[in-house]
Amino acid sequence: PATTATEVSVGKSTGDRLSCNTTSFQKKSRSKLVSIPGTRPSVQNGQLIVSTGVTSLDYVIGGGLAVGTLLLIEEDRYDSYSRMLLKYFLAEGVVCGHELYVASAQDHPSDIIQELPSPILDDIASPKPVESQTKPCDPEGPDTMSIAWRYQNLPKVQTALASSSRFGHYYDVSKTMDPEICQAARCHGFYLPEHSATVSPMPEAYVALLKNLQEVIHREGFDGSLPQTKSRNVLRIGLHSLGSALWGDDLCCRDNPSHGHALTTLLYGLRALLRSSLSVALVTVPSHLIQNKALMGRITRLCDTAVALESFRGSERETNPLYKDYHGLLNVCQVPHLNCLVCDLPDNKDLAFKLKRKQFTIERLHLPPDLSETVSRVSHGGLAGAAMLGSSGCGSAGNKHLDF
Repeated sequence: PATTATEVSVGKSTGDRLSCNTTSFQKKSRSKLVSIPGTRPSVQNGQLIVSTGVTSLDYVIGGGLAVGTLLLIEEDRYDSYSRMLLKYFLAEGVVCGHELYVASAQDHPSDIIQELPSPILDDIASPKPVESQTKPCDPEGPDTMSIAWRYQNLPKVQTALASSSRFGHYYDVSKTMDPEICQAARCHGFYLPEHSATVSPMPEAYVALLKNLQEVIHREGFDGSLPQTKSRNVLRIGLHSLGSALWGDDLCCRDNPSHGHALTTLLYGLRALLRSSLSVALVTVPSHLIQNKALMGRITRLCDTAVALESFRGSERETNPLYKDYHGLLNVCQVPHLNCLVCDLPDNKDLAFKLKRKQFTIERLHLPPDLSETVSRVSHGGLAGAAMLGSSGCGSAGNKHLDF
């Protein structure tokens, strides 16, 4: 049959569209992420994250510490456990091959590196699921009536915090890292007494620290705005006890410090450096010594993630039998808001930490039911009398303590 001009024009235009679509189509490929040892992308916001060295702490803060962010650790009263978290953070960097930057006014950075815990490179310390934590209580067990019957079919609380996929390493705090491994790691240090001849106590001490850190970031190629001349790596920054009197700061001495904005100015500059570089920082601050709580609140808000440690040492909770399995409480004060409108909140805010013989762990705070022999409301004789009366009235001769 004859073809009209209208059909020819329609067919031609359709063919043009098909050929145009065919030639302009390009397969969308996935963007290549930066491949750096010891890092992985976050499943929540796509950010590149690193491990803090404590797997349970990684679970609490959302899987890990994002590159370019700042983690604040509010020190415990004797700076025992906060200093241990700093060592875990640095030890993870040594094992992953990251470069380190350590700043301190108390101990020399080389001494801190020599005290890092020894890594456990096998699966001895990997958490294994315990069947008793997931199975319900055995109804035929010997302690069936130790607690109310309605709790018998409930699963026991799983206190361990662990993710489905392993990220990070485990460390033995009873041993120190091999000196050969420590010497092989690239470490940059800032020891304030060595710079005391060139800077005055405050606020030039923080200015000198920030300038020295900026020089290291630019010189070693961690600045993201500059072209990369070598393979990419992550710089782990550990700043110990900022705001203390050893840095010349008077935050811990007065309600109205004369240099109240020095530490906040440092944190502003530090976050600006972190955002534009492949680096991540952990800062410890003696919050229990800072008199001005409003200033401490501003310091917390200037950090991406904030965690407070409350040790039981020297307090009434140290001898309290309810807390006999723990050494302190852990409070998550702030979680990061990165590329998202709603942050990932921890599923449980009641957290506690304990130091085992070889490992530091964070667990859910779970107080077991009180199964003591003495009952405060009714005496033992009263219970016996009530049991005898109930057995005679109901006519039952069972072996249980109480018959309903």
